[in-house]
Amino acid sequence: MTVEYPGRGDPARSLALLWRTSERTSRKGKPELSVDRIVRAAIALADAEGLAALSMRRVAERLGVGTMSLYTYVPGKPELLDVMLDEVYGETPRPEDVPGCWRGRLERIARENWALYLRHPWLLQVAAARPVLGPNATAKYDYELRAIDGIGLSDLEMDSVITLITGFVHGTARGAVESAQAERVTGISDEQWWAAHAPFLSRIADATRYPTASRVGQAAGEELNAAYSPEHAFEFGLRRVLDGIEALIDQRDPTT
Repeated sequence: MTVEYPGRGDPARSLALLWRTSERTSRKGKPELSVDRIVRAAIALADAEGLAALSMRRVAERLGVGTMSLYTYVPGKPELLDVMLDEVYGETPRPEDVPGCWRGRLERIARENWALYLRHPWLLQVAAARPVLGPNATAKYDYELRAIDGIGLSDLEMDSVITLITGFVHGTARGAVESAQAERVTGISDEQWWAAHAPFLSRIADATRYPTASRVGQAAGEELNAAYSPEHAFEFGLRRVLDGIEALIDQRDPTT
């Protein structure tokens, strides 16, 4: 899978696009274009076909305009990708006051990020090492930090907790997307795959040689009705991650 890296475009141009400090207007007689319209078309293309299909030419085709007309608004694909990322980050709700305890707030954030990846699987093709410095990404980070502000963590620990939650969701969402894509790409369902392999496995399986794997694998398969359930992995893992954060908070001396 090809990985795209944000921030590869010209920094000044990318930031101007992200914060809309240099929006251009359509020229008379030309189809009405804007950065927002171009970005929405690019996101729709990536949603449908993945980032490998993303190009200025394909976006222009989707909009019914000439490729060169896009460059009046967006310098190139690297800058376009930055704005696409920031645009979808704006989809997660960020209410001013979320009732409940920190654990419930973090769970809400995890589920919002999980849903975001499932809506836009191409996000998993973008390296997360360098953040997009746009308004929506900044507001999202601020909102997520406020969920745990004032509960006894240091600023570094707050950042680390959000990194832990979002990193966990990223990993489990990748499994969910790959599981959903497997049937479409291979043309066979999980049930069909297992049915095709079962006769061979029954002849070579040796429970005495691999007793633990045989026992656990059978129990998991019977319970999940699959070799792997991304939904179970998410629910089980989220509870364990939150338990770990709770243990960290409980270590704090309330008198200090």
